[in-house]
Amino acid sequence: MTSSSPLKGIVVVEIGHSVAAPYAGLVFAQLGAEVIKVEHPEGGDHARGWGSSTGGNGSALFHALNRDKLGVAIDLRDESARERLMQLIVRRADVVIQNLRPNSVEVLGLGPAELMRRKPSLIYCNICAFGRTGPLAGKPGYDPLMQAYGGLMSVTGEEGRPPVRVGVSIIDVSTGMWAVIGALASLLERVTSRRGGVVDTSLYEAALAWMNSHIAEFSVNGVEPGQHGSGAPQIVPYEMFRTADGDLMVAAGNDALFWKLCTVLGHPEWSQDSRFRTNLLRVRNRAVLASMLQERFRTAGMARWRAELDTAGVPNAPLRTTGEVMADPQTLALDILQTVPRTRAISVGIPVKFDGERPRLRLSAPGLGEHTEDILENEHG
Repeated sequence: MTSSSPLKGIVVVEIGHSVAAPYAGLVFAQLGAEVIKVEHPEGGDHARGWGSSTGGNGSALFHALNRDKLGVAIDLRDESARERLMQLIVRRADVVIQNLRPNSVEVLGLGPAELMRRKPSLIYCNICAFGRTGPLAGKPGYDPLMQAYGGLMSVTGEEGRPPVRVGVSIIDVSTGMWAVIGALASLLERVTSRRGGVVDTSLYEAALAWMNSHIAEFSVNGVEPGQHGSGAPQIVPYEMFRTADGDLMVAAGNDALFWKLCTVLGHPEWSQDSRFRTNLLRVRNRAVLASMLQERFRTAGMARWRAELDTAGVPNAPLRTTGEVMADPQTLALDILQTVPRTRAISVGIPVKFDGERPRLRLSAPGLGEHTEDILENEHG
């Protein structure tokens, strides 16, 4: 591969808002595609007003999700404007991504059937809340609703405490990623078939995908996974411990690592205790073992335990805040943080390199309707 823009020449039209569809568009844009973001002229994407102002146009969150895109603002209810958009799609687009309310695009004549009738080679990607079929197909949805309905909140947090959501929009972002994966697979298939196709994904399906291992376990043993705080239901010890001056995550994921951990803690005999000799036994006796380990970790500070665990080869990591992550030497060495042009915002580049080169951020997020005339001037109703 000779370029960090492998999708250069691909044109994507994003008819979406909030997080899921914009994140899919962002990935395409960072991979080199020309992404044209379509917004309503009155207010635009809801995310423009979510969070801190950047000093540019739109919030920091909006810039994080919409950098490297071109912006078009049209009222999709206006027949003439809608026809101009359809002409643009027919003439130039390879992929359409949409996450409007259920059936909205069909009512507007911008659904997959109509657009693919006019352009059979088009890849059309639907991002829905609950999917295109089933009793909930017509319901709207948001990330935290799916974390609840899809079961993630039942396995997140600490036992006996109120449910908590994962601290990032993990469902929205992963749904956007699945949309890109599906669209890329369809683009690859189009090379030989010369035909496009419809890609369907949803927030609920993405939530179920995250629950894969828990669903597999439950299907075998019928036991609800429950909440284990920083720990994992299948592996012990695999959790956070409080040292004398901070929180330390320890991942002793097999019997050999557990022996090394016990040796570092000054109690190699624990690894031969009849309650802890195997991972299955440690899972059964999780609370007892965790209490013993916690008592020992509190006797010294983070620096000592990290040094000794590293020397022994036991995987560990300190708890970091956002600011500490940004300043961490490993983060800086990866050169993954990128300053958004014309703003005060710093954004994260995509976590992929091509021949050692990471795709660079080229443009700040577009102003509302910034490129409408440039892009649509040759399209006529």
